[in-house]
Amino acid sequence: MLDDLHSASQQKTKPDWYQEIAKYGRPDPRKAIWQLINTFIPYFVLWILMVYLVKQGYSYWITLALSIPAAALLVRIFIFFHDCCHGSFFASHRANTILGYISGILTFTPFDEWRSSHATHHVTAGDLDRRGTGDVWTMTVAEYLAAPRLKRLEYRIYRNPLVMFGLGPVFIFLILNRFSHKGARKHERRSVILTNIAVLAIIILATLTIGLREYLVIQLPVILIAGVFGIWLFYVQHQFESVYWARHDAWDQMRAALEGSSYYKLPGVLQWFAGNIGLHHIHHIRPRIPNYNLQQCYDEISALQAVKPLTIHSSLKSLWMNLWHEGQQKMVSFRSLSGQKK
Repeated sequence: MLDDLHSASQQKTKPDWYQEIAKYGRPDPRKAIWQLINTFIPYFVLWILMVYLVKQGYSYWITLALSIPAAALLVRIFIFFHDCCHGSFFASHRANTILGYISGILTFTPFDEWRSSHATHHVTAGDLDRRGTGDVWTMTVAEYLAAPRLKRLEYRIYRNPLVMFGLGPVFIFLILNRFSHKGARKHERRSVILTNIAVLAIIILATLTIGLREYLVIQLPVILIAGVFGIWLFYVQHQFESVYWARHDAWDQMRAALEGSSYYKLPGVLQWFAGNIGLHHIHHIRPRIPNYNLQQCYDEISALQAVKPLTIHSSLKSLWMNLWHEGQQKMVSFRSLSGQKK
């Protein structure tokens, strides 16, 4: 079946089932509201409980333990934010914008600014000649071998798991998201300013009520743990051994979706917290499908089931897939370059 998909995509035509999945892109207000209820309420309940535990002097380890499910819920809130960026969570543009800003403030991410870079990601994913916006920095083997020593060192540091998943959440959510990108349009800059003002207002309010220390010992673990989970999910979506990359002249968007975006098959509970984002190949085929319709689309469209799933166990190998080898058409490790000229 995949051969048929490859043939169709090589001709840069859409397969027969492409139009069939359009129906899953219709937002369902009942599903959307239920997701808000079963996510935001538990998140705020956990926050209130953690405030109580900290104020009453209970062991901080209990608060840290509760920060893990709170962080998982925050990841799910980010998926709602992501859907709103695609205009898919609600049918109403205004409703998507309002929820996008609210969930963006909770996740320290400016709505219009992130929406812009993410839109670029969707039209450039897997394109070797259009890398650099909304993606994970990826060099080819040839580029790496030809790069100056300092740039190779910079790339190795960036690709180190302790840096990417340790310092990465701190840098992205606490620092990088506080600024707009070069050349940002007015509404994108405004979203950064409004998000920063809202976050600052929350910090001031928390300082005047529960206390700054209490706020920080709760908020920082939650946002950083969520950041680790979130960056990992984003990483494995397009960073695995058999991923698709091509030069622009040969690049095909359907192949980029089916082969360049993973089907990250997670256990049911983790898939719920991840908002079905593991079905990423479907998301890249039809970004307007809301998260709550992705599983149904997968279950009912047999062609989508031909994509080999990436399991938690097999996904760990991606940590050592650092470079794209154009000759072998796969991701390879730094270690595979042993003996080659640098």
